[in-house]
Parts: sequence; C-alpha cells; structure tokens
Amino acid sequence: MIQAANIHKYYDDLHVLKGVDLHIKKGEIVSIVGASGAGKTTMLQILGTLDNPAKQVGTSLTINGENVLAMNDKALSKFRNLTLGFIFQFHQLLPEFTALENVCIPAYIANKPKAETEKEAKRLLEYLGLSHRINHKPGELSGGEQQRVAVARSLINNPAVIFADEPSGNLDTNSAENLHKLFFKLRDELGQTFVIVTHNEELANMADRKLVMSDGQIVQQ
Repeated sequence: MIQAANIHKYYDDLHVLKGVDLHIKKGEIVSIVGASGAGKTTMLQILGTLDNPAKQVGTSLTINGENVLAMNDKALSKFRNLTLGFIFQFHQLLPEFTALENVCIPAYIANKPKAETEKEAKRLLEYLGLSHRINHKPGELSGGEQQRVAVARSLINNPAVIFADEPSGNLDTNSAENLHKLFFKLRDELGQTFVIVTHNEELANMADRKLVMSDGQIVQQ
C-alpha cells in the first residue's frame, strides 16, 4: 500500500528526516511514536503528499501503486483528494457549515453529484452515531462529536489510506477510547489502512505495528 525509501527532509540547515525507509501493507494500522522533534509529523505530511521530501538518489514514494513523486501538482491534488483521508488533532471543521456540509466538502471538490454525496455523508454520520446531529454546526457539538464528523469527512471519498496526526490529543479519556476503537472498526469493516502519529501509548500499542522514531529515523519496529 505504501512504500517509501530513502526519505530525507531539510529545513534550511536542519536535517529533519535522515533516510527513512517504510513499508505499510493494505489494511494495516500502523502507529508512529517518538519524542517531540523526532520527525513524526514531518514524515506523516510527506507520506500524505502534503509536503515533499528532498530530492536524493534512491528516494521514492509509492502509494496504492502510484509513484506520487512523479505527479504534477494537479494530478497530485486529485490523487490526494480521492485516495487519501486526513484526521487532525484539531478537527479543522469549517464553523459556518453544518456537520453534513463539512463531511460533503471533499466529495464536492471531486465534483461528485450533490444528491449522491449527501446520501453518502448521511450514511457515514449515521454509521458514526451522529444521525441526530447532521444539521448542527461545529460549535454546537462536543469535542468527541466534532472529531467523529472529521472522521466521516475523511471517509467520504472512500480513501485507501487515512493519515491521522494526534487524532485523540484534544479529547477527554472516554472520547479518546471511543475514537481508538472506531479506527479498528473502520479497518475491519471498510478495509482502510491507517497511519497514526500519536503520543497516546494505549492507541500506539493497539496498532498492528508500532514504529518508533528518534532523530529523524525509524529506530524500532
């Protein structure tokens, strides 16, 4: 599903990623842990095509059989929208839109029909226990509800891979536990692959595989 080789990243003179190699299988849930500054989020952003690695001999990144480093900006944007889903620590919902409208946005970007999109968004919100909240705006939802709306939004285009950056970092303990269980339910029932950066040891240890990063490298699998 994801194959990365010799991934480097520099910010001016700071060498953040130092030749990371990674292979993630379809349907696998992989957690990435490590101290702050280890390079976890930078690695996630590159895997999610939100940032580019340094151009080095032997550097490659293939996702779902596609060489993403060879794509132009337009092709990459389309690929990202249709193939990848994202969940962030702060849900990044648009406050002026309802839960339903927020979930629909990635599908609208993909020019999918409005009626078909709304039907799928309602199905996802119902699946996530939010059918009674579809017309509520983010400010009217609890933290856990907001994050579940964000999960539904990440699923609307049926992505092959979902990237999550500290997805439960802003939730209370009960909401965090529910979210963690949801990821595994989604994987088991819908077949998604998850790559999760987290400081939550419980979530990290639940994953099929835990990668430990230190000083820009994966030091333990």
